[in-house]
Amino acid sequence: MASTTQFLISLPPKPPYLLSYSSPSKPRSINITCCLSIQQARNDQTTSSGSNALNGLRVAFAAGGTGGHIYPAVAIADELKLVNPTSELLFLGRPNSMESTAIPSAHFEFKSIPAVKLVRPFFSLRNLLLPYFLIKSITKCFTLLSKFEPHLVVGTGGYVSFPVCLAALLKGIKVVIQEQNSVPGIANRFLSLFADLVFVAFNSTVQSFPRKEKCVVCGNPVRLSLKNSFSKAVSRLHFFPWLEKMEGSSEEIKLILVLGGSLGANAVNIALLNVYSQLLLEHENWFIIWQTGVESFNEMESLVRSHPRLLLAPFLHSMNMAYAAADLVVSRAGAMTCSEILATGKPSILVD
Repeated sequence: MASTTQFLISLPPKPPYLLSYSSPSKPRSINITCCLSIQQARNDQTTSSGSNALNGLRVAFAAGGTGGHIYPAVAIADELKLVNPTSELLFLGRPNSMESTAIPSAHFEFKSIPAVKLVRPFFSLRNLLLPYFLIKSITKCFTLLSKFEPHLVVGTGGYVSFPVCLAALLKGIKVVIQEQNSVPGIANRFLSLFADLVFVAFNSTVQSFPRKEKCVVCGNPVRLSLKNSFSKAVSRLHFFPWLEKMEGSSEEIKLILVLGGSLGANAVNIALLNVYSQLLLEHENWFIIWQTGVESFNEMESLVRSHPRLLLAPFLHSMNMAYAAADLVVSRAGAMTCSEILATGKPSILVD
């Protein structure tokens, strides 16, 4: 037999294009719910609860390229596992990439697929072999999806999600996409034509999609790990273990977390490169955790002098502890970073 599982999502006040809503007497308590049904094989005769209905649920995620595409998928996967630990989740992405290390560190299964990257401008000679690589990648995705047999595929944008979602559509698997930014990229804009639902973070983003009736405004998902509270003292010891032996009160310490983006934001990195030495010299109680971004790390490492109160890293996997340790966040104003800063309640300086 087959059972129907419905995903219920609580949303902000209703724009005119959403699916359904109920309007209570108090304006601030408006509740909106949208549903996506999937068919699941079922052995038992009755389903006693929503949790039981999710037993055996299999979801594949297409996420990669940057942290802005990877971590929304991780956040959604976290919530699915929280709702029902028996759910089977699979992430698809590029080999030897950020997702190939970030996903396993988040304790999810990861399978690699051939990379297919669109070079801009579109009519570049480097795109001549794009159809060949795209077909090769879709074929690999089709094989992996056939083995895993997911009930749903979630794409979070970027060129990694494109072949995965296309393979899912060819197999007749339901596809939903999640757009973090105010303006969607090429992949999500195209896939929105065929997706069952499009989850967006902002009301204005809906205007960028041709089929607005599919859009659901629900904000950006935030990783479950960021909600796990660590004390400021414990988090600082994680990055600077020698603080345990330091004399004086740890409350006098001020820690600045600098986020140069997952790949590297030149404006942030260069600005800090010019002032970090002077800041540490003038303020003996200041500490800096500096995420340079993967692509900028080697250059920054060669230019930055070692200092006991400075931690230089290409990428931070323990972002929950980094946020907990920080008194101030200086960051590129990426959509997901802004959502995480808002969720953690940290003072910030954002560079657009």
